[in-house]
Amino acid sequence: METSLALSLAALAALIPATVLPYRHLPSRNSAFWLFLGVAVAGPLLWIWVSFSPGWQTGLASALWVTVAASLLLFAILSATVREVWRLAPLLLPYLLVIGVMATLWLHRPGHVIPTMALSSWVEVHIAVSIVTYALLTIGAIAGFAVMLQERALKTKRPTRLTRILPSVADGEAIQVRLLLAGALILGVNLLSGMAAQYFLTGELLALNHKVAFSLVTFVIIVGLLMVHALTGIRGRRTGRAILAAYLFITLAYPGVKFVTDVILT
Repeated sequence: METSLALSLAALAALIPATVLPYRHLPSRNSAFWLFLGVAVAGPLLWIWVSFSPGWQTGLASALWVTVAASLLLFAILSATVREVWRLAPLLLPYLLVIGVMATLWLHRPGHVIPTMALSSWVEVHIAVSIVTYALLTIGAIAGFAVMLQERALKTKRPTRLTRILPSVADGEAIQVRLLLAGALILGVNLLSGMAAQYFLTGELLALNHKVAFSLVTFVIIVGLLMVHALTGIRGRRTGRAILAAYLFITLAYPGVKFVTDVILT
């Protein structure tokens, strides 16, 4: 417990420089940006490396730190490859810092340890796809929120320092669509891998629990939103709200279920 707490505090400290940087200096993908982002990624990854060495951890704190690490790592990759994604840092990093604080507060509720050898290949694939899906939708939701802030600033003609840092409405919408497409594809694979894992473990193709139900609803929302966008050109705040709704459902499916089972019901 003491080691886990020390690692959590170190991971939180690693997040702070990258979180503060956009508010202290004009945004730029310079050496300071990459250095601080690298430190931010390394902190949660170190926590996971040490904490997961005995096996896969099922607790809420573990799920939250995995979310932070995966989102940061994916954000770093997208910042290097996709135009203007790096400008989401002023919204994404504070949000992930809050999640890290929540994870630290719930360290006293450790979950069960599942030895790595006890996990089948299908289950490992399903876990990996679930993590990538949630990280994608996390960044997509932040992009949707950024578009809503930008449209509000344009409508009121009162831009703020934050909106000057964030991507433009056009760039934010482009990021949204790309991440939605990727999210729909990976979430579809996730549902299929989950069905395969369920069949391997129990012989049943689909177990209709809360997690599966929320995941299915999220998939339907994302695919429906993409279809409506292609047919009608819906964009702006309406798209942002729909993305946030999809993110709410997937949050209820992933850390939300863990919160209920590991905290409220124990």
